[in-house]
Amino acid sequence: MAAIDGIVSGLDTKALIDSLISLQAGQQSLLVQKKSTATSLVTALQALNTKVASLAEHAAKAGRAQSWQAVTAAVTQAGTTGTVGASATVGERAQVGTLSVRVDAVAQSQASLVELPADGTGTTFTVQRGGQSVTVTAASASVPDLVDAFNAPGTGVRATAVKVNVLDGAGAPTGETTYRLQLTGTETGAAHAFTVAQDGAQLALGTVRTAADASITLFAGSSSEQTLTSASNTFAGIMTGVDLTVTAVTAADAAPLVLEVTRDPEAAKALAQGLVTNLTTVLSEIGSRTKATTSTAADGGTIVTGGLFAGDTAVRLLQQNLVAQASMPVGGVSPSDVGLVLTREGAITFDETVFAAAMAKDPEQVATVLQGVAARLADVAKGASDATSGTIALAVRAQQDAVRDLGDRITDWDDRLAMRRLTLERTYAALETTLSGLQSQSSYLASYLTPNPTS
Repeated sequence: MAAIDGIVSGLDTKALIDSLISLQAGQQSLLVQKKSTATSLVTALQALNTKVASLAEHAAKAGRAQSWQAVTAAVTQAGTTGTVGASATVGERAQVGTLSVRVDAVAQSQASLVELPADGTGTTFTVQRGGQSVTVTAASASVPDLVDAFNAPGTGVRATAVKVNVLDGAGAPTGETTYRLQLTGTETGAAHAFTVAQDGAQLALGTVRTAADASITLFAGSSSEQTLTSASNTFAGIMTGVDLTVTAVTAADAAPLVLEVTRDPEAAKALAQGLVTNLTTVLSEIGSRTKATTSTAADGGTIVTGGLFAGDTAVRLLQQNLVAQASMPVGGVSPSDVGLVLTREGAITFDETVFAAAMAKDPEQVATVLQGVAARLADVAKGASDATSGTIALAVRAQQDAVRDLGDRITDWDDRLAMRRLTLERTYAALETTLSGLQSQSSYLASYLTPNPTS
């Protein structure tokens, strides 16, 4: 109900009620402020937890020994600066090593010209390839239909029409032209050579290119020399985890190719940099959320406000633990000796120059130290960010519970203040009613007591 706003008393009852409600809502305002702070803390903790989880993931990767075994492969040839006729790729389990190779032949597919029947009536053919027969049936004996038929999936060949001269009996051009089909095998290697028959009779094939395997010689000139062949130009697993692809024959008077698998310094550098980057991101997040801010009060004084994480013991301990684990020695070697430098401000930086020098001197030691640091950081980060038992995850859930509790208490205050407003409106309405009655009574008594001059 609405209060009768000073009809008799002249009081601004609405303003009075609003003032009283405002005074009594002070406690609710404090709860709203606490809820806002708790909500902001939940958001900040969730953001921190995401960054810590990223650190845990990268550190776990960097903490595995195989992560530091990354290698790169290169094929070189003495006296050659350009293309050497081969390339190599590395996969899992690739190991450091060197291999001497000569390319004797590259793999190729068969390419042949098909002499079509003179009557031009043939529409069904048999392609014999690798011990398998495929029947090819064209819609008509026209060249376009024959091309389409041979190019159907599963024939093992690709066809194209080629215009050629018509030759006389002596093999001289007659001045006329015709079309032949050029069939090219879809796979390389001697085992994929093909023939073409029509009605059981083999068609004459003009040789353009014969099907052949790739061939290489290992350890050329030594007592261990041996030859390998491959239907394709790729020799899979030529070394552990290494594939070699050949593209050109090695000249007889040229030096052999050298396939060399070495440690990949860039991969190791990326691991170290990634570890420092993820760690720095976490420490910066904590630092920015902990740093106090200053503002000016209404009376001109200075107000110092702590950051969201300023009073959070779990976050402070996490920060200290991460810095400690990143700077403690591994096997008597300080991380700063391999590029992870602790600054005066408590930050961890990556010194690329120190790292490169350490890698050049003893890559195994660098890998051991950084692997140990990474494993320690992974344990700390996992313990903080684990979705079930992580300290940050638990703090997030606690703050979320606090937000819900504060929301319930604020709602209770809404109901309480609504009831208080209703009570005050009724009270002031009753006051106005009472004053109205008293005013009426006063008027009556005044008229009764006032003498009538005509009586």
